Amino acid sequence: MITSRQVRAARALLGWTQEMLADKALVALTALKRLESESGLKVREDTRGQVRRALEKAGIVFLASEQGEGVMLVRNPGARGASRRGKFGRNMTSS
Repeated sequence: MITSRQVRAARALLGWTQEMLADKALVALTALKRLESESGLKVREDTRGQVRRALEKAGIVFLASEQGEGVMLVRNPGARGASRRGKFGRNMTSS
């Protein structure tokens, strides 16, 4: 599952506003704000998935390991392939 911190970091890497991401992910701005909130507000899984897919399409790779989570922006989103796997071989984008 992607975290609120990962979504905010991904947006920062892309230079996107909340409004831009909500538009690209086809979700309500209020839903995105709930997702990005640190307050633990409930967010529908389909909303989380739409946001994740929009960010991945723009070149974001979500990372997770036993040491923490993060994001990475790849230069050529169409050629990500193996870069979707974390250090421990788990697929990081299937949350």
